[in-house]
Amino acid sequence: MKDVTLVLEDGTTFKGKSFGYDAPVAGEVVFNTAMMGYPESLTDPSYAGQLMTLTYPLVGNYGVPRFSFEENGLPTFMESDKIYASAIIVSDYSEEYSHWNAHESLADWLKREKVPGVTGIDTRQLTKVLREHGVMMGTIKPIDAIDTMETIEDYSTINWVDRVSCKDIIKYNEGAGKKVVLVDCGVKANIIRCLIKRGVEVIRVPWNYDYTDMDFDGLFLANGPGDPDMCEDAVNIIRKQMSQSRKPICGICMGNQLLAKAGGATIYKLKYGHRSHNQPVREVGTNRCYVTSQNHGYAVDAATLGKEWRELFVNMNDGSNEGIRHQTNPWFSSQFHPEACSGPVDTEFMFDRFIEAL
Repeated sequence: MKDVTLVLEDGTTFKGKSFGYDAPVAGEVVFNTAMMGYPESLTDPSYAGQLMTLTYPLVGNYGVPRFSFEENGLPTFMESDKIYASAIIVSDYSEEYSHWNAHESLADWLKREKVPGVTGIDTRQLTKVLREHGVMMGTIKPIDAIDTMETIEDYSTINWVDRVSCKDIIKYNEGAGKKVVLVDCGVKANIIRCLIKRGVEVIRVPWNYDYTDMDFDGLFLANGPGDPDMCEDAVNIIRKQMSQSRKPICGICMGNQLLAKAGGATIYKLKYGHRSHNQPVREVGTNRCYVTSQNHGYAVDAATLGKEWRELFVNMNDGSNEGIRHQTNPWFSSQFHPEACSGPVDTEFMFDRFIEAL
C-alpha cells in the first residue's frame, strides 16, 4: 500500500495508505455514519463528485457482490451501473472478507473501476473537522505530492445532475398497466425496483426532458447529486405539469427539493448534510417517528413554501424539512430514501401511497 495524504481546503492533512486505484483525486469531502452498505453507497449517483468518508471503522469485511444485471437492465445488487463516488476513505480496511454473496474484495473492485480508496485515516477526527467547519473540498495525492496541489473545480459550481442523468428514454415493465414517468436526476436502482414491484410501467426520462405532453398516470421525481438550484429546467417543467394536470406526483431526495422549488420554496445548503441509515423523522400532525436512510447536502426552507403547501415530515435531530405535501392535490415527497437500499425500510409505504393515488 502506497502512502497518500488527504488535504482539506483549509489546510488540514491526514495521512493514510492507498488500497484502491492509485491516482490523485479531488472532490467534496463528506461523511456517512451508516454501519453497512458500502457497495450500494459507492454506486449511488448522489455521491458523484464526492470523497466519501465512512465513520464505521471496519470496512471491506464482507467483500463485494458480483456486478450482474437483470433482464430489465437493472443491476442485481448495486444501485447503478458503476461507482459514482470519487473515492472512499476508511479507518480500517479489511483485506480478508467473508460473505455468502461476495465475489471479490472491495480493493479489487475499486482498482477495476479506477476509484481511489484510502485506509488508516483517523475518520473520527476527520468527521469532527467536517462537523465543525462543514463539508469542504479536498484532494487525495501521493504523500510526496502534497505541495503541488493544482486549483480544483468547486463541487457547488457543477451541474452534477446533468452529468449522471440518463440521456435517452428508458422503459421498464412495458405494458404492465399504469404508466409512471420517472425523472432521472441520478436515480437509485431500488427506486425503479420498488415501482416495478408494484406493477406499473416506468418511463425513465432525462432530468430536463419535457414530459408534459406524454401519456402517463403519475410523475416520480428521483434523487440525485449536487445543488438543486442548478436544475431550473426541471423545476420549470414540473411547474408546467402542475399547471395543466392534477396527476399524482411523488419525489425522493432531490425530487423533494425540486418539487418544493416548483411550489415556491428556496433551498439552502446544510453544514455537513445527512448521510446515514439512522436519521429520525416525524410525520407532521402525528406522533409517528421513523428511522430513515438519507444522503443529501441541501434542504428545503419550509418557511418559504407556497400557502397551498405543508411540511409532511421533519427531521428530529435538527428540525430540517424531510418532505412536503400539497393541501388539495396528490403531490407529496420525502427528503429521505423510503426504498433504503441498504438501510431501514420503515417508510416504503411512500410508494404505496403514490400507487394508490394513480
